[in-house]
Amino acid sequence: MNDDPVRLIITGGTFDKHYDEIKGELTFRDSHLPEIIRQVRITSPVELELIQLIDSLQMTDDHRATILQVCSAASERLIVITHGTDRMPETARYLGKAGLDKVIVLTGAMVPFNFAGSDALFNLGLAFMAARLLPPGVYIAMNGRSYSWDDVRKDFQRGVFRPAGD
Repeated sequence: MNDDPVRLIITGGTFDKHYDEIKGELTFRDSHLPEIIRQVRITSPVELELIQLIDSLQMTDDHRATILQVCSAASERLIVITHGTDRMPETARYLGKAGLDKVIVLTGAMVPFNFAGSDALFNLGLAFMAARLLPPGVYIAMNGRSYSWDDVRKDFQRGVFRPAGD
């Protein structure tokens, strides 16, 4: 059984958004991930690392370089990254081209964790399982599937991820 520790890197996205009742919009406060890790009872060691809380539409290559640096410096060989879905494929490509000898799985949510009908817990569980089963490389785990960094796109009409050529 693979009980290797997992580094969980938090970058923001819908996964971690809160509803601001004063402004009437989705905003960031703090991450839901510490609470989620307790709630889902992951038994192997998990090291959380919050590096930013931003919407992926604001993600730049400078942000991606920071994510790559954190992945490279991590002692863990299994890495899960929570990330906004709109620019997730771009970050996966950026990380994939680096060729790190680690399993790096990006995941996110179309609906914030604390909203009814959220896909956050499902996608996080999928990402943890993918990190344990897939060979070294960079992947996106969403919608019950895993996709290689070089063969994935977000279908904005359907709100799901698909192979790039689909």
